[in-house]
Amino acid sequence: MSLTSHSLLATMISLALYGPAMAADITSTSGDSHNQKTIANPANNAINGNKNPIAMVRGVCIPEKDRKQDTNNEPIHISANRVEAQQNKAAVYSGDVVVKQGTRTIIADKATLQQPTNIVTANGNVFYQDGGMDIDAKSLTSNLDTKDAQMHDAVYQMTCQAGRGDAKLIERRNVDGTQFYKMTDGTYTTCPDNDKSWRFAAGSLDRDGDSPFADLYNARFEVLDVPVFYLPWLRVPVTDQRLTGFLYPSISYGSKNGMELETPFYWNIAPNYDLTFTPKYMNHRGLQLTSEFRYLSDFGQGKVIGEYLGHDKKYQDYDKRWGFQWTHSGIIDKNWLLNIDYSKVSDAQYFDDVDSIIGQREDNNLLQTASLAYRNDNWDTNLMVRDFQPLTESGQGTQYRLMPQLSSTYYKSDLPYGLDFSLPMSISKFDTDDRSKPTADRVTVEPTLTLPYATPWWSVTTQAKLMYAHYNQQFDVQANPDLNTLDKTANRTVPEFRVNSSLYFERDTSIMGEHYTQSLEPQLQYLYVKNIDQSGIYNPVNYNGGGYDSTRLQQDYYGLFSDRTYSGHDYIAPANQFTVGATTRYYDANFKERFTLSLGQIFYIDKPVADGTDAKSYSATALETEFNLDDNLFFKSAMQYDSSENEVQQGSTAVEYRNGRVFVQPSYRYVSSSYLTKYVENPNIEVNGKRDGISQLGLSAGFPINDNIDITADYFQDMNVNKMLESRVGLVYRSACWMIGLSYNRYAKDPLNQDFTEYDSNVSFSFSLLGLQGARPFGQTSADDGGNILGYADPFTLKN
Repeated sequence: MSLTSHSLLATMISLALYGPAMAADITSTSGDSHNQKTIANPANNAINGNKNPIAMVRGVCIPEKDRKQDTNNEPIHISANRVEAQQNKAAVYSGDVVVKQGTRTIIADKATLQQPTNIVTANGNVFYQDGGMDIDAKSLTSNLDTKDAQMHDAVYQMTCQAGRGDAKLIERRNVDGTQFYKMTDGTYTTCPDNDKSWRFAAGSLDRDGDSPFADLYNARFEVLDVPVFYLPWLRVPVTDQRLTGFLYPSISYGSKNGMELETPFYWNIAPNYDLTFTPKYMNHRGLQLTSEFRYLSDFGQGKVIGEYLGHDKKYQDYDKRWGFQWTHSGIIDKNWLLNIDYSKVSDAQYFDDVDSIIGQREDNNLLQTASLAYRNDNWDTNLMVRDFQPLTESGQGTQYRLMPQLSSTYYKSDLPYGLDFSLPMSISKFDTDDRSKPTADRVTVEPTLTLPYATPWWSVTTQAKLMYAHYNQQFDVQANPDLNTLDKTANRTVPEFRVNSSLYFERDTSIMGEHYTQSLEPQLQYLYVKNIDQSGIYNPVNYNGGGYDSTRLQQDYYGLFSDRTYSGHDYIAPANQFTVGATTRYYDANFKERFTLSLGQIFYIDKPVADGTDAKSYSATALETEFNLDDNLFFKSAMQYDSSENEVQQGSTAVEYRNGRVFVQPSYRYVSSSYLTKYVENPNIEVNGKRDGISQLGLSAGFPINDNIDITADYFQDMNVNKMLESRVGLVYRSACWMIGLSYNRYAKDPLNQDFTEYDSNVSFSFSLLGLQGARPFGQTSADDGGNILGYADPFTLKN
């Protein structure tokens, strides 16, 4: 109810400023004679000539940035049908009195300046407008000497945002140069006219001077004019400044937690520190406490989050359950960068059982890392430590820690002949608690020379690189006999040469009478990486998924043109190959991309041999396409097809129809079992010597029942076992000023189990008042998903 945040009371009594201007324009006479004078503003002839001047300005919104801050110093323009004055007694303006100063307008039937008391009054259909608020009042009175003012029976309506209300009396008093404001019997709501769904009311509202807050006495929250709760005193912010106090509470119900009540408390510790403390009572679980501390300092900005559930009544096998997270990002002295991201929870099932703002149910690991970097024109140096907290039983103690890693890259451009030189270097120490895995110290150096050349229609980049690595490895053959082929000290030097060239062609074309610009972008790359024996290094090829920081990269269309098959440095895949690909795009008359198609494949000169299988002369074909029809129908698909095996290795498709509040999106994703088994660790359980791949069908949809009610639904099916993975249906009712949501969610508790049969379900209820602090904007509000991890996503990228 931030009336005073618009400087409302100070500007409503603008007649106090107009009084001297009025007197200066009055020609005085003696006795009872009268002089009449009309002062017209040429810029406001449209208002003056209208029979209802209020209708010309009511509801006008002027953005706050366009409202002049020095309105009090703007010229004053007054118009009226008649003005009468008596020397040393009164000046009376009557008949469509319009007073304008900058963005402010005051309209009344009659305005009077009393002398010598210097009291200004406005009566009869008093209207005030400042570009952000309309006010109708019965009368306005101001004392020019004391600056005291009163407005009676005021009704206000915000014009740039939702908000309206009324007050029996609005007062301004001046005490020793400080302005005090008071509103008696005031109300506030974001509901439209004649909608009595809810409102805040107070017997009085007081604000001292430019204080960032106001005090409400006898405050009430009313629903349909019926008081729901009462507070004898409440302090609320009326400016953008932060203020210590309770935030809006929230109430919800779910089958997992039962009835939930959250009462956040905000502590404005200092201009650059604050703390939000949120107790949440769940009648099925107990009391959960969440604290979020935010800070801003010379070293950067960050936040610390703590969650604590002292006794979980539903999962009593666990003692105290807690979660912690610290994130920090900052620039120090222009060249130094500090980043911290550390998270930890009490147990691996924490996100499955506890609602948390630290992570989500699908997380398999929590990151624990910190880095300090130094950057200038030629150097980029980074010192990093990194660890993980596994959240799965199979991952406990098996992760590699970086303790630490020092990496640096030297850059030098504009060398003779347009050459660029870079020298990446790193020193890394890898450690783990798993005795079946080795630990290692690693040094890498990769001098790189690049020659780029480009024209508007053709580009070619030539690159030569030498990749050197030195390893000191420690391992226990008794814990894992497969490690006996490792070298305690290993050195590897791999040369690489790459040439990448692309062309750009363009033509005008038409399809079904519509004009389009079509581009054709063929691309050709030659890559040579020498084949070096790397069996003495722990890597993901020779040691069944091993490697200190390496994993196979996805071979989509853009991945085909990479010089790496694996991330990290533990295995450098040999290559003597050409990559051929092309992309075509269609742009409409407004140069908006409507269609794209990319197709590519690798052709091997030296055929790679792995696992004793026959060598292949070409890779799987990668295809990607995307389509946007009139911003209503969208299609996106990607696929890697191995023609030699007549097998689709990976594939995904999503189709969406979108029209206003209606959307329907079927989707499908697939990864073959052979691809998972060959290149990554297949997470599915082996049954009868076989592991399934990934085959999931999904459907997300939403549609309105009427202007106020929307229904959304998600359904995901595991096609391997023909069972539901997860489903949700939600109903949201929105009025102009409040929202209620109801959702039902059901999901498999262990989807990696080959024959999963156990499901968990949750019913969630939520309610919020729209237009208040903490409420989501319209269009982003939805029913609580009950912990749903699958759902609607927007994968489409043709947005230019």
